[in-house]
Amino acid sequence: MQPGQSRFLHFLGNWAINTLSVAVAVALLRGHITYQHWGDLLIAALLLGLLNAFVRPILLLLALPLLIVTLGLFTWVINALLLYFVGRLMAPYFQVDSFGFAFLGALIISIVSTALNILTGNARVSVHRRPPPPKKDDDDVIDV
Repeated sequence: MQPGQSRFLHFLGNWAINTLSVAVAVALLRGHITYQHWGDLLIAALLLGLLNAFVRPILLLLALPLLIVTLGLFTWVINALLLYFVGRLMAPYFQVDSFGFAFLGALIISIVSTALNILTGNARVSVHRRPPPPKKDDDDVIDV
């Protein structure tokens, strides 16, 4: 597989995970985050992904003092702002009722996308375990 093709498949996988995560948030917050057609949901997930890729790093840099003070919890507020912004941009096709529901939706999207990324092996965080120390023979013990 060529590098360009691999990147495109990775992009499609991330978009599918993002779309499924947004769909779960819409299902759980029924009536508060809505869309008209499946195509609207796909476009909203794509727009959210683009905002996360290009605007979110700038917002994270601007909010760095708040991120430090809140130990990173302010990231959820930034995610909620982006979801709320997508709802405003795509109204009436994709709507988010209020910032509170955008916050809950962003929390759901974060949890679901993290779980799906771990299940599919796309997780950014990996755990490396040290090999266990070699067993020592009992012959080395000196009894006094």
